[in-house]
Amino acid sequence: MALPRIDATDGRLGFLWRTPEGRPTRLEELVLLPGAEADRWLPTHLEALDDVLIEVAGRYGEILGGGRRVHPDELGALAAAYREIDRLSHEYAQAHRRAALPDDRRAGQIVGTGALMSIRLRTAIGLIGPAPFEGALDVPDGGMVGGHARFRWVDPVARWHGGRWLVETTDGRRLPASLSLLLFDSSGVEKDGALTEHRDALAEVTDAVTGFDVEPMAASGALDWLLFDWLMAHRDGPDSGAVEIRSGLMSDARMIVAAAEASASVRSRFDIGLLDLPA
Repeated sequence: MALPRIDATDGRLGFLWRTPEGRPTRLEELVLLPGAEADRWLPTHLEALDDVLIEVAGRYGEILGGGRRVHPDELGALAAAYREIDRLSHEYAQAHRRAALPDDRRAGQIVGTGALMSIRLRTAIGLIGPAPFEGALDVPDGGMVGGHARFRWVDPVARWHGGRWLVETTDGRRLPASLSLLLFDSSGVEKDGALTEHRDALAEVTDAVTGFDVEPMAASGALDWLLFDWLMAHRDGPDSGAVEIRSGLMSDARMIVAAAEASASVRSRFDIGLLDLPA
């Protein structure tokens, strides 16, 4: 019996699935076929996506790490890289939901690493939505800061505007903070509580950005910030982009995959062709 297969995209970065007849298709369509082997095909897709991420890291590691600026000649290639990462991550998430398979820790790690790369690539070429409270926070000065770290929503009602961690100082300033700062560089922080609050916020914004009453660019920036903040706090080292699921909770893997899928979906409203199959 002929089976679907993965195929290279004519020398370009990435891959696509083909039906047994050779027609380009999406994995979420294949898992609905009679006799589909979703339990084999989804791990195959993840492994191929992981290979794509390794290739992107090898080509653009200095840019991803902030070691150098983007040359104008690289803009097209960097855009193609983030778009392929987003498409393949979104395709995995859709197929996983349709196949109704158990959550996969490795999926959270690979899709999370892909989301981190996509955000870094889009930031490098200026295609990222605004972070919550962008332009409205005080600038920290040097030295120790006295105050309390709190998660604050931009709009307590319209959660698609997002929120972020702030340090509210004793002299009334509001300074930008991050989950990494709370977990690794702050004293007096209840770390389990911070993780739970961040999980809840990320889940709420993931749900909120799917509404039709959102402003897509602002909504994407809000979701990307919360996802980025979580992923940066869960790398396997300070100089690495590889994401870990340290809690061991399958719900954390599911949260990351859902957020990456929602990020690509909301951006497809203005990033035309983002989720299209390669020609």
